[in-house]
Order: sequence, then C-alpha cells, then structure tokens
Amino acid sequence: MSEVRVVRLGADGRLLEETAHGLRPVPADRLLDHFTEELTPPEWATDLLVYAHGWRTPPEDARAMLDGLLAHAAERYSPERYPGLPEWRPWTVLLCWPSGKRRGMREYRRMRARTHALSTEGHAGRVLGRLLGYVDALRGDPAAPPVLATREGQYLHLVGHSFGCRVLCEAVRWAAEGPDTLGWSTPRPPDRPFTADSMLLFQMAAPRDAFSTLFNALDGAPLHGPVVATHARADLATGFWHGLAERRAGVGHGGIGTAPAPVSAIRLRGAGEPYPHQELDHRFVSVDASQVYVRRRGWSGAHSDHVRPESAHLLLSLAEHAR
Repeated sequence: MSEVRVVRLGADGRLLEETAHGLRPVPADRLLDHFTEELTPPEWATDLLVYAHGWRTPPEDARAMLDGLLAHAAERYSPERYPGLPEWRPWTVLLCWPSGKRRGMREYRRMRARTHALSTEGHAGRVLGRLLGYVDALRGDPAAPPVLATREGQYLHLVGHSFGCRVLCEAVRWAAEGPDTLGWSTPRPPDRPFTADSMLLFQMAAPRDAFSTLFNALDGAPLHGPVVATHARADLATGFWHGLAERRAGVGHGGIGTAPAPVSAIRLRGAGEPYPHQELDHRFVSVDASQVYVRRRGWSGAHSDHVRPESAHLLLSLAEHAR
C-alpha cells in the first residue's frame, strides 16, 4: 500500500491549492485548515516520506522519478530481507517547488536564492513542521482530528535530489520541533521530543562544506537520524557545472566535506547486501555511489541516476535501523 500527496509551492514559497481558476495561494487564515485537509497521514502508514525534487524538474518529471524510487522499494521490500522492518507502508509527500527551466549561472544563482526563500519567507518549513506534528494550533484540542499521527509511531524520512536537498535542509532548520520513535544513538534534544528520522540526499547540489557553513545550524535542527548524502564521479552537474557556479565541486560529486560532526565515508552497497547498523549510525554519512551511478544523461552526466534498486535499498535500510 502506498499513496503520494503532492504539495506545490509558488515562486514566493507560499502554499498553492487547486481551484476552479487554477493554482492559487492558500489564504493565510486557511493555512491550518489546509494542512489538516491535505497533510494528515492515514492511520495505515508506517512511514512518512517527504521527497523534494531538483533544479529544472517539472512536476510530472518529479512524480515519475519518485514513482520509480517507490516502485524499486516496493519490489525490494520483504520482512525477510529487512527483519528490523516488519512492515513498510509508506505515505509520501512530493514537495514541488518552482525549480526553473533554463541553464546558466544567472539561473543557478536565482534557484540558489529561491531554495533559501522557500522556508525563510515561504511555507516549506511549515510543511515539514506539519508532518512532525507541531505546526498546529489544534494540537491540544481533544476534539480535533488525529493530525498528530507521528506520535503513534510513524517514522518520518526526508529525501531530496539535487537542489531539492537544499530545500529540505533549509526547511528542516525552520521546522520548530519534531517524532520520538527512533533507534539512533544521536541524543534527542529534550525540548524537541518529535524529530525527523533520517535525511537522505541524492546528489546534493551544494558546496562540500555546506554542512559547516550554509547549513551549520542543521546539527541543532529537529533531525534525530543521520544525514546521508550520495556522490558519484560521473555527476557532471555537481562536478563541472557546479564548479563553474560555486568555484568548487558539490556534495553530489565529491561527497560531504567538513561538517559539525565527524563524517563517515562508506560505499553504496548492492541491493542484496545489508547495511550494518553501525555503518549508518552517524550524524553525517557520505556514500560513494561512483560504481553504481554511472548512467549519463546529456550535460548533467549521472546526476539523476539515483532511481535504482540500490538507492531504494539504502532508503529501506535507514527505515529499518530507525526502529
């Protein structure tokens, strides 16, 4: 069982809704009602996924990419393969943001600024906060609908690709507090009993030192599980092109560089090769996928080659070890 809910953000970061006249911003006085209507996880879900797509990715392509990853996970999953994950019934939110249509340094810098503004000025952080169960004025109302399902043991996993990784990093910093359900060794802040369980970043389009500079506050954000980022030498988008824009290679090409905590460096395992718990149980995990992400697509190389069984296996392994 699986279900995908699409959440759209406008260029100003405001939440959009479908109306008879097309997509329109949700009025400020209806935000909480809209969250309740659209972002209340069903009781059957064991895990909640939030997927943020990358640069120059229209909603239909983002949906196809997400569907592919979910299909690989469904095909891979069984309790025998993942004994620590007796059930896998994901409910997924696809976070669609206006990611541009053109290439070029000017467009790159514009998207870089937009990913920051989506949370600082818009609603991306509130979307994550809603799923964590704390951006809700009805929270203390016993007559309210069961909108805080994460309290009942559902696990929240954040998955990003390319620039979508930056969207998630910005958003999680702006999510106020967050689910006390995880099995990781990283201490849980006492004032934040609810937190996201993992953050999986495929081919992140950000400088290698982003976690010690741009996102240095992430270490104190409502994220209890590990930050796991893949990288591959054949990724030209975060290698050659990112080098032109940022004057240095990106995480998706060279892996996580400096960070507020030690970075564990591992390789992307085959779909049938289990990940030991201790291999993923670190604050920052840099995963070398150079032997797997090799399929080149035009100017970006292997930048979008993460829709594979090996990637789904990594996601399922994070879900398993979070228990």
